[in-house]
Amino acid sequence: MLVPYVLAPLYRVGHPVSALMAWQRLRGAPVTRHWVDLPAMSPYVPRAVVAAEDAHFCRHRGIDWGALREVIGDVEEGGEIRGASTISQQVAKNLFLAPIPDLIRKVLEFPLAMWIDFILGKSRILEIYLNVAQMGPSGQYGAEAGAHYAFDRPVSSLSVREAATLAAVLPNPALRSARNPTPAVRRLAGVYMARSEWVRRCWAEKR
Repeated sequence: MLVPYVLAPLYRVGHPVSALMAWQRLRGAPVTRHWVDLPAMSPYVPRAVVAAEDAHFCRHRGIDWGALREVIGDVEEGGEIRGASTISQQVAKNLFLAPIPDLIRKVLEFPLAMWIDFILGKSRILEIYLNVAQMGPSGQYGAEAGAHYAFDRPVSSLSVREAATLAAVLPNPALRSARNPTPAVRRLAGVYMARSEWVRRCWAEKR
């Protein structure tokens, strides 16, 4: 249980792979990932992904307690269970906790996400996430591989709409396509384009 806390500081540098990527490679399944540092990406990509996955990323400290309370309230009122995982939580899961059953993983994920948020910082967490998240249906991991699959272009050159469309395939790139987006994916992309300006301002204030 302590191993991730010891290893997390080492992820300040380097090009880590996720547990799922490592497992796929061990199975001989296709894995495509080309690491790109955050400053080399189109600025629209991190903004769109934050807008899609964790709108309060720049303000929380690993856990979005407000979103979590909303989910709990919805469940208590008989609503559907929906995700409230932050990007920090997803990085904790992707790097260290993916093979663990969901209920146990969630218990371990909360303190680890707060530790990662503290020890790595927002920019590094976002950089790791954008290089380990699955963004294509057949083993494309990271924004660079996702951009080449969907648009046949590097992530450095994506437009605001392309970035938002790529973000819209998260968290299920096997069912959602940025290469051939459905009307639902296009609608999501529009929402994320609108939110991304707020994310830009929030990020600027944080810095």
